Amino acid sequence: MIPGYFIDGFPPSAWLVVLQDQLDQVRHHTLNLFASETAAQIFNLQVDPEFSPIGWHLGHIAYTEALWLLPDAPHLSQAYQAYFMNDFGDKHLRTKLPPLPEIIEYSQLVRQQVLDFLAIAAPADLNGQARLWFWLIQHEVQHTEIIAMLLSLHNNSQVCNPSIGQDLPPCTNSDLIEFAATELWQGSDQIYAQDHERPRHLVQISSFAIERTPVTVAQYQQFMARGGYQHPQWWCAAGWQWLQSRKLKSPRYWATQANQPRQPVYGVSWYEASAYARSRNQRLPTESEWELAATQAAPQPINHNFEQAGVTASQLAVPGCVDLLGNIWEWTSSYFAPYPGFAAFPYPGYAAAYFDQNHYVLRGGSWATGSLGLRPTLRNWYQPQVRQIFAGFRCATGER
Repeated sequence: MIPGYFIDGFPPSAWLVVLQDQLDQVRHHTLNLFASETAAQIFNLQVDPEFSPIGWHLGHIAYTEALWLLPDAPHLSQAYQAYFMNDFGDKHLRTKLPPLPEIIEYSQLVRQQVLDFLAIAAPADLNGQARLWFWLIQHEVQHTEIIAMLLSLHNNSQVCNPSIGQDLPPCTNSDLIEFAATELWQGSDQIYAQDHERPRHLVQISSFAIERTPVTVAQYQQFMARGGYQHPQWWCAAGWQWLQSRKLKSPRYWATQANQPRQPVYGVSWYEASAYARSRNQRLPTESEWELAATQAAPQPINHNFEQAGVTASQLAVPGCVDLLGNIWEWTSSYFAPYPGFAAFPYPGYAAAYFDQNHYVLRGGSWATGSLGLRPTLRNWYQPQVRQIFAGFRCATGER
């Protein structure tokens, strides 16, 4: 079992201990990212125009915690609302922040009051609010991964467009794992499940096959050598237009990947992933297919890589689908959309604001994902042009 992984059916009588442990675990991971000199230097800089500064994310975690869990201490949220409220405004305006030591002190003050409240909370009150507590833990996991991603973007700011030789061997398919037509109870109704994971519902899946491993650097390098970024027939119309406007020739973090052929490729957009799949007469899996493969694959704890401020782990030769949790997020062909019976929580716009037919689902988690964010049912979502995230993919075949 992955350390810290949520246990289905954990008794409510033990939630106090579970919550304390998970709050500590996640915060330790978050603050570790701010221990470096680099983090202190760039805490209020916008490393990428599509993301807020890392200091904003740290303050936003604490502000959100105070807003939802400490209503009797409104000063803790109101004093920092102008800085850290998630108002969907221009992210470049979020560079005007308090000093980093003040943000860290604020986050520690909020957390101490949260723990003080937790220590005296009545079991009935705690049980009634448990879903909110677990949501806030997940919220921090998500923002901590963004902080790790922004640190990586800063450290790899130079775009590398390598010259690929023409004498590479022809591209060959990875082993494909076949699945017969079946039904899947998709999603989760567990107390920790996010609103977009709910409700658990039955879906029909046609027969398909999915790659045993994510696409590797070596395989993607073959795609590049065959003119993958030059031939429009492999790209959808929007993807080709996007590519031409940016003149790209390689994945976002290629400078750190090119000499690691057996590792999963990452830093690719949905456009790039789908073009690669089309070049092999394949496609991206649906999120239902991906979840079926993840729930039926035998656990391989040794192959999980998470909560690391480092790189992906190389593939291991084990039976069945591997690398389904950790290492990289994996693009699917599915739009991010509500499940039948969806109910927003804890506020209407948390996930529902992105049900716009312009965000695609990713599954699995990356090397920077907290262990509490690794489970087969969790959905991530980004627009198809985004490639700053630690995302790769695996291919599938069969009728959808």
